[in-house]
Amino acid sequence: MIAEPQWFKSSYSSNGGDCVEVARNLVAAGLVPVRDSKDPHGPALAFPAAAFASFITAVQAGEFDTV
Repeated sequence: MIAEPQWFKSSYSSNGGDCVEVARNLVAAGLVPVRDSKDPHGPALAFPAAAFASFITAVQAGEFDTV
């Protein structure tokens, strides 16, 4: 059985509310749920943990700076 997501918002999210939340507690189950912080009862997307880690690595490397 998978636990309920424990949502986390970045400390960088003081930008007026345009942010997302992730549930890090489900990484061990192989998932990283992501949702819109303005709609906590709305839908969430669940990404494979390895794919989400690759995305974060690419963001930190600046691969999306020109987007």
